[in-house]
Amino acid sequence: MAQSVDLPQDAGSVGNSAKAEEGGYANNAQQIERTQPQKKKNKFLAHLKRFWWVYAILAILAIVLAVMLTIFVGVKNIAQSKINAAVLEVQGISCTNTATDSFKLSINTTLKSGTTKATVETFKGVMYLEDEPSHTPFVTIDFPETQNKPFQTVNISQQIEDVNIPALTTFNTWLLNNESIRVTVEGNPTVKVPGISKGYGVLFKKTITIPGLNGFAGLSVYNSSINVTGFADGTNFHTTATIPNKSLVTFEIGNVTFNTYLNGSLVGESYIDNVMLVPGNNTFAFRSEIQQGPVLNAVQSQPWCKDGIVPMNLSGKAVENHGQPLAYFADALATHNTTVQIDLGTPLRALGLNPKCPSNE
Repeated sequence: MAQSVDLPQDAGSVGNSAKAEEGGYANNAQQIERTQPQKKKNKFLAHLKRFWWVYAILAILAIVLAVMLTIFVGVKNIAQSKINAAVLEVQGISCTNTATDSFKLSINTTLKSGTTKATVETFKGVMYLEDEPSHTPFVTIDFPETQNKPFQTVNISQQIEDVNIPALTTFNTWLLNNESIRVTVEGNPTVKVPGISKGYGVLFKKTITIPGLNGFAGLSVYNSSINVTGFADGTNFHTTATIPNKSLVTFEIGNVTFNTYLNGSLVGESYIDNVMLVPGNNTFAFRSEIQQGPVLNAVQSQPWCKDGIVPMNLSGKAVENHGQPLAYFADALATHNTTVQIDLGTPLRALGLNPKCPSNE
């Protein structure tokens, strides 16, 4: 019986068949790749068509959020930056109608700022010594409403009640004993801008340097007279004092009593009445009740016997205005000894006394 034999296929035909099959797969893949993005696009459009209102709400919310951030954050930051850039200058301060626990405070200032339109509403501000660590306010002041302008005058006048006496005393002490002091004015005003009803809280904080009294450096006396039996007012020494006020502050001090020292020893008391100390030089009648013995010894001792000019030291003892004691002035004056060169030789010679240096000196 004859057997049939399977002959092997031609290799070329097999290869062609595989390539054809592979090409078919590739075409199908390319077709799928082309149709998939189209299907995704159609699907997205259908989704967008169905839920367009959701996207519209989200877009509106995003716009509202941006506007709100601008209003609540951006505008506030701009307002704060304008406040920070403003320049406060003090032209004068006065402390009048002084009583034990109250006084009238007046402050004249100028404020330089930008041209952005805004209103700074009234607010309470405090003043304290910047270089005193506790930063305890010595006064609280009511600032008036102001408009943001390139330049404006801001004047304040108010009665201060229930004075913080220790803090005010510290301020007066620093002002008395220093050439200059730094004072900070601080408060939290509300700023409003046109077109927006909301007010924005900002920090107003300005530190200014003001000249001090420098211990009354330059105080001098002249036209002195002595009465060994005493004047009608009970004192025995009269003179005229020129007291410099190098600060910007006007003080209604009243009647001042000083302890008076010679060579470190207490020799009596001195008095100046009705003191209204204004910036510049101030002239007052000055009278003293001084022990005569130490004075006569001093003017006959070296080096004062040469010209009769004797240094005396004054330290505050008491201050009273309209019958009321003013501790915030008296305690400040007690912290400083002011040296005064007093010509005692001239009034002694007018009495017929001629103090001389000892012959052995």
